[in-house]
Amino acid sequence: MTLPLSGIRVLDLSNVLAGPFCAYQLALLGAEVIKIEQPDGGDLARRLGADPQAAAQGMGISFVAVNAGKQSMTINLKHPEGKRLFRRMVGDAQVVIENFRPGVMTRLELDYATLSTDNPALVYCAISGFGQTGPLAQRPAYDQIIQGMAGVMSVTGGEDSAPLRVGYPVCDTIGGMTAAFAVCAALVDARTSGRGRMIDVSMLEATLSTMGWPLSNYLNAGIPPAPMGNQNFTAAPSGTFRTGNGLLNIAANEDRQYQSLCKLLGRDDLKTDPRFSDRHSRKANRAALNAEIEAALSARSATEWEAMLIDAGVPAGQVLSVPEILAHPHVAQRGFLNRFDAPTGPQQVVGAGFRMDDGPLSPAAPAPALSADTERWLRRLGYDDAGIHTLHEQGVI
Repeated sequence: MTLPLSGIRVLDLSNVLAGPFCAYQLALLGAEVIKIEQPDGGDLARRLGADPQAAAQGMGISFVAVNAGKQSMTINLKHPEGKRLFRRMVGDAQVVIENFRPGVMTRLELDYATLSTDNPALVYCAISGFGQTGPLAQRPAYDQIIQGMAGVMSVTGGEDSAPLRVGYPVCDTIGGMTAAFAVCAALVDARTSGRGRMIDVSMLEATLSTMGWPLSNYLNAGIPPAPMGNQNFTAAPSGTFRTGNGLLNIAANEDRQYQSLCKLLGRDDLKTDPRFSDRHSRKANRAALNAEIEAALSARSATEWEAMLIDAGVPAGQVLSVPEILAHPHVAQRGFLNRFDAPTGPQQVVGAGFRMDDGPLSPAAPAPALSADTERWLRRLGYDDAGIHTLHEQGVI
């Protein structure tokens, strides 16, 4: 298929997760992504992940997760010749992505103000924990730091367990997704106006922007969000329930769904019980209602109830482990997982969270070995064997 970002060249200077995840989304959409790495080891994520042997080979599982489909070129951006080399690359690119601490690229003389003189249509995206300006701008930021400061941890878990960290790097991922969205929007304008943009992505603000409902409850109704464990604060019964075998999520958020649930459970009396007769009373008496529902659910397994509830029009789904959902036939049928036979061993990576009408979006190649594409790009830029040897000798590549 012809992908939306075909013909777009992205220089990805970022490391670990937020920036690489952004660039990975652009690669899935068809952009040519060249990962610019330091010669002395490259992206830290190359040495991270659950497989020590892969990490020792510079192909850590964490790196593989968000770098498939990219190319790898090493440039020492602190070296004068490295700066000149990178600026030549920028002249023929559309996007630069970086997630250094604010001010680093300015000190390197490779900031947006400088690079835009080489390429006025350049879209430059800087991702950081707190943004390029403000009292917190210079703080180092990791996902868990942002989770804590954004209030995510305060509403995760129950009254007896919160605050809890979300079980994956949600703020890094949100930051990367927000950056990809912003880059795509800026590219649309750059193609028509010829004018580039500097994009300042704050992981803190990106995360807060996804917390719309709980934030709005506080901002507009004065109600601070509270941890509710596996229950849905907007409705009841809506949450995680114990069955005769396994856990089941049920979201009977509408009156008709609640009526269907009561009928299926053989508890028509719950429809007229004054404690549960309308949406607000069900929320006010959530604990008592959940106890009645779980008593009825104990008669069957989560697998059985799931099928019966779906047939009755009540949203429900089993609580699955990661291995269970990845083995699910639905995921296989959608073509979401991709397998590559790379030189360092097999790689499996996920695709995009959406499909185009002509198929799923998948990376074109496995994650690259460090500097796999350096020589090819240098030759495209006009360097001969002697010039490439000199760059090696100088520590530029």
